[in-house]
Amino acid sequence: MLYEGKTITGRPAHEIVRLGIAQAPEGRGIFSNLSVDENLDMGAFARKDHDQVRKDRERALTLFPRIRERLKQNAGTLSGGEQQMLAIARALMARPRLLLLDEPSLGLAPQIVQTIFKIIREINAGGATILLVEQNAHMALAVAHYAYVLEVGRIVMGDTAKKLAASDEVRKAYLGVA
Repeated sequence: MLYEGKTITGRPAHEIVRLGIAQAPEGRGIFSNLSVDENLDMGAFARKDHDQVRKDRERALTLFPRIRERLKQNAGTLSGGEQQMLAIARALMARPRLLLLDEPSLGLAPQIVQTIFKIIREINAGGATILLVEQNAHMALAVAHYAYVLEVGRIVMGDTAKKLAASDEVRKAYLGVA
């Protein structure tokens, strides 16, 4: 696998992060035994630009004000939605050019899903490319520029999100619209 012309296959995670890729994994993957504040620090572990880290922390806390309210709280005690916000905020602390989001809406209440996807739009508008893996096809197509439909791990369709959302085949099979 190549990223910006460099092979990343088999590289250690810290090297991939230094190349500009960060991830908020499915299941959130937070450090539940650490505080929210310590989780954010972990997201910036590879950075040496301390002034910019402080600015990025402030940006992440502005995007996720609920996280700001819980900085000293043990991350494992957060609600599912708050843990997802923390996972994304932690990934943003690496200042990625490519942000990988794996099922960010998984198990969340509809209102929290709306909030998460609003923030995904803001992150993308701020210049980060986002690779989103999401089963909530409605929400994914609403924020995506380009989309692929996968079946059993194989790409069966790919087009602009707008065209896929308008496709009768996609609407029937994946969006529940006849």
